[in-house]
Amino acid sequence: MTQPVPAPGPFVILAMPRTGTHYLEEMLNEHPNVLSNGELLNTYDTNWLDKDRLIGGDRELLELAYLRYPNQTDKKLTRVGCKINEPQFHDRPSFFAELVCWPDLKVILLVRKNTLESLRSLTQARQTRQWLKFSSDNDAAPPVKLAIACCEAYFKAADEFHSRVTRSFACSDLHAVEYENLLGEPSSCLAKIWDFLGVPAVGLSGTSNLKRQEARRLDETIENFEELRRHFSGGPYASFFELGDRLNRCGGGNERAAQG
Repeated sequence: MTQPVPAPGPFVILAMPRTGTHYLEEMLNEHPNVLSNGELLNTYDTNWLDKDRLIGGDRELLELAYLRYPNQTDKKLTRVGCKINEPQFHDRPSFFAELVCWPDLKVILLVRKNTLESLRSLTQARQTRQWLKFSSDNDAAPPVKLAIACCEAYFKAADEFHSRVTRSFACSDLHAVEYENLLGEPSSCLAKIWDFLGVPAVGLSGTSNLKRQEARRLDETIENFEELRRHFSGGPYASFFELGDRLNRCGGGNERAAQG
């Protein structure tokens, strides 16, 4: 008698916007036993052909993600996942609690050390409508102006989201990845992720076309940078404005990282 094939183990990538989730997902999908299907809660994500899926309940969406996922591959899957950005939980306030209850879920929390970089990148993307950058794209995005209130709200939202994730999942089911380390030491980061997901280690192919969208310093890309630095000086977010800090540099020289 043929034994039923067990369903792949579920995982999810959680992050604030513009922290490299697309880049991470692209690398994860190079693994022969891993499939990540993009943003489950994004109406426009091309991985999901069913545009009406968001009408369904929270449980239905998770069943779609982990039991009836859009398998467009011949891989022998042992892990299947998706990614969710923090703002997407706002439209579905009960979804996070349902996610926490999903059995055997592994959570990859992608964190950008400098949240100001994330906000700057998000603002640029909204203004230019360019959410991903490929190696053939050379145009630099124009500088942006950030309101103090907007910065304060975004910094607080990031802190609260990261705290919510870390206190909601068991340590054994949660693996945090720093964006800066993913850029600078991708092979080392991936080795830890493979171990966390319980899949055999594989190397990177190096074939990614994605490119880091912004390599200039913050004071070159934020029009009112000095105003913001003065306002946040001496507070908990002052380090975001330290231009000499490695967090504001190009991420270890790895130029293939997108900030989606």
